[in-house]
Amino acid sequence: MRSASPAWIVTGASRGIGAAVARMAAASGAAVVLVARGEAVANVGAGIRGDGADAVEIREDVTAEGAAERIVEAAVERFGRVDVLVNNAAIHRGGRLERLDATAFDEVVAADLVAPFRLCRAAVARMEAGGAIVNLGSVVGFRGFPGDAPYAAAKAGLAGLTAALAVELAPRGITANLVVPGFTDTELVRALDERTRARIDARIPLGRTATPEEVAAVIGWVATTPYMTGAVVPVDGGLMAALGSR
Repeated sequence: MRSASPAWIVTGASRGIGAAVARMAAASGAAVVLVARGEAVANVGAGIRGDGADAVEIREDVTAEGAAERIVEAAVERFGRVDVLVNNAAIHRGGRLERLDATAFDEVVAADLVAPFRLCRAAVARMEAGGAIVNLGSVVGFRGFPGDAPYAAAKAGLAGLTAALAVELAPRGITANLVVPGFTDTELVRALDERTRARIDARIPLGRTATPEEVAAVIGWVATTPYMTGAVVPVDGGLMAALGSR
């Protein structure tokens, strides 16, 4: 049965930006498929349903063989449609080139570039005109940071993928855009010591990290704006502008 509400697929939805996106989409009236590996995604989904919205959780590793197809088919089975795909799930492995394990590079590219590609391909097969893909990039994909070769390569590749899909899918009325969060108040950033946090904040023109909800609000707008495609939308407090001016 086809849902009257638009159906969103959000990966990495158990915490941080992904959970905030899922809650934002549900609050706007969408039905949401929350995808994550860990058990915590069940709590996010339960909270959304407790607020009266429709949500279903899927425990999947997006890098697993066939995961993309299983996720999309589950969304179609539950809601009868796929309108928005938000590729948020990602992993990070760092290290200087001479010390970087080659398997770490492969793992990051598999999770942060190959898996989004597979999900885009599976979701687009089920999308109609008006559908939207929102990929989450990174400042690291546009500006050089030592020790971040795997993440930078994957996120830069995702930017290129998004641009190609925007042109390819435009005749079908499907948009593809890249949202680029800067430092955001997630578990990863909160685990840093105060001195490191202060150093990061000092580099951001607005002087602070973003909240996941601030990033989610931009993702929501990008996903529902019909005449923007192929865009790169920073949500970074001016960080890329500042780094680019040096």
